[in-house]
Amino acid sequence: MKDYKKKLLFFFCFFSFNILFANVNDSIVLGDKTPKKLSDYGFFDDLVSQSPSKGVLPYDLISPLFSDYTDKIRFIYIPEKGFAEYRPHEVFNFPEGSVLIKTFAYLNDHSESNLDAQLLETRLLIKKNNKWKNVSYIWNEEQNDAFLSIAGKTISTQFVNIEGAIQDVRYRVPNINQCKECHQRNKSIKPIGPKARNLDKDYSYEDGVMNQLDKWHNNGWIKKDIRVEAMTDWTNTLASMNARSRSYLDINCGHCHIEGGSADTTGLYLDFTEERKIHLGVYKKPIAAGRASNNLKYSIVPGDPDSSILLYRMNSLDPGIMMPESGRALEHKEGTELIRKWIENL
Repeated sequence: MKDYKKKLLFFFCFFSFNILFANVNDSIVLGDKTPKKLSDYGFFDDLVSQSPSKGVLPYDLISPLFSDYTDKIRFIYIPEKGFAEYRPHEVFNFPEGSVLIKTFAYLNDHSESNLDAQLLETRLLIKKNNKWKNVSYIWNEEQNDAFLSIAGKTISTQFVNIEGAIQDVRYRVPNINQCKECHQRNKSIKPIGPKARNLDKDYSYEDGVMNQLDKWHNNGWIKKDIRVEAMTDWTNTLASMNARSRSYLDINCGHCHIEGGSADTTGLYLDFTEERKIHLGVYKKPIAAGRASNNLKYSIVPGDPDSSILLYRMNSLDPGIMMPESGRALEHKEGTELIRKWIENL
């Protein structure tokens, strides 16, 4: 396998929106035929190093979704003269032809690591005909392109964990229907991450550090002076336990556990803006959890995490019990420890 580590890390730290050479092929983006290769779209000037083409901008989230400890490289493409409408509690209303691009990888960038970086898959959400279309591409063994995936795939691989040890993982690329489990709301496919509240942070562009919302405004994509109650980086130990935990639950659970989401009927709503304690799970009895409840009575029992169904399901790796029920094969130990402490202090 080729060594992409230096290229990818160089891009992540220093690449700019301004030094670009290629162009996105809008006719392919909006066409009826789905390309077989990721390279066909023209999103990247250098596909292997994930160097974006003209009009494609990297971005990051304050609190990202956990996906088996993968590194995620995110980009957004908005066509020329396109404008995204701000919505306070939703993702922006992006214009026709917009694309959200996310590459999942293991960069394995620990100094003692002898594992090369590995690109796993690149997922696209494409806005056309006023609807979002989800498309996934799996990277080949040569790591020089990614190819259209309909059925999904399990990739047995290794990565260097946060302790510097090599860890095995069976990384699961979802099939085209499984994507809907997380991205569906009110029977329509929706993006999850790029809400203003999860973007309101600085990003290190090559031409300097700038707030991402300000950068989007400078590009003509959004209106000026959008300021919201920003989410909290759940890893920030200087922030309050409640803010960290609510942000973690929002991005990892709130896209399904929200009114209109795929878990609407549970009545357990974990969106960042939810304030009703019963819908946050406090002394809430499960609707139809079956064995997934482990004979526990309530979703959350303040002060008693071991009696809380929420934490029990987050800890599990049993497909019939675990939550989230897709998108991971590993327990997120740091995340579950955060929620444990949060429940202890409720």
